[in-house]
Formats: sequence, C-alpha cells, structure tokens
Amino acid sequence: MKWVTREHPKTDRIACPWLIRKFIDPDAEIVYVPSDQVLAYAERERATSFDAPGARYTHRDGMCSFETLIAEYAIDDAALDLMARVVHGADVAEDADATPQSAGLLAIADGFALLDVDDQRQLALELPVYDALYAWAQQQVSTRP
Repeated sequence: MKWVTREHPKTDRIACPWLIRKFIDPDAEIVYVPSDQVLAYAERERATSFDAPGARYTHRDGMCSFETLIAEYAIDDAALDLMARVVHGADVAEDADATPQSAGLLAIADGFALLDVDDQRQLALELPVYDALYAWAQQQVSTRP
C-alpha cells in the first residue's frame, strides 16, 4: 500500500514511516510530494495520507502524527509509548521538554534534513536511528520496577 506525506521530511515524517513499516504495513511504499499535492495524490493513487494538513493521520488532540497512528491502530507496546513521548517532544515545539531525549532526536532530525540527499535517501539513512531509539525504549521499560 502507498502512504503519502509532505516532502523534505523531519521528525514525524521519518518516525511515521518507521512505525508504519514496523507495526502497520511492512510492505508500505512511502511517497513524499509537495505539501499542496498530498491529498490529491492520496485520492488519485488510493494512498493513505499522513502528517499533512487534512491528512487521514496527522496531528490531532494534542498528539503528533506518530502518536495518532499508534492510537488509531491501537498498538499496545510500552516501549513504543515511551518512544512516542520522545518523538512528540522532538516534533512539537511547545513540548520540546517532553523528555530529556527529545532535544537530541530533534538535533539528529535537523541534521539529516541538512544533508544533500533526496527524501527517499534520507528516509533510508534515518530509519536505523528509530530502530535504535526503539531498542533503547525496550530496554528502559524492561528495567522499570
């Protein structure tokens, strides 16, 4: 299935594809298009839109798109919940202090956005960061009393 979002990804537009491929649609094709073309592309290609104005899955009720997907798909995973708090703080400026790790994730996301690579290459390069963040979160929740 195709999933479509805005071009020039930052935190949520990398975190969401990671989540989609790991927990929702392992064969997902992620497509980046100009912001004003997301909804038209979704309709024309029968793609699922995310993290764009008017998208099926986007910021709502104080949640970033990553959190919205977790809620909508009812994914029950304590490590993923912790990871979502980190992503939220990196993605939502007014909640930048959500976790101590959020500022670091934002710096990494901003750095990847500055590389001279196309959106698909950026996605490929950055996905392992989210694998590592999830592994860290799993370790964190497994050691809690």
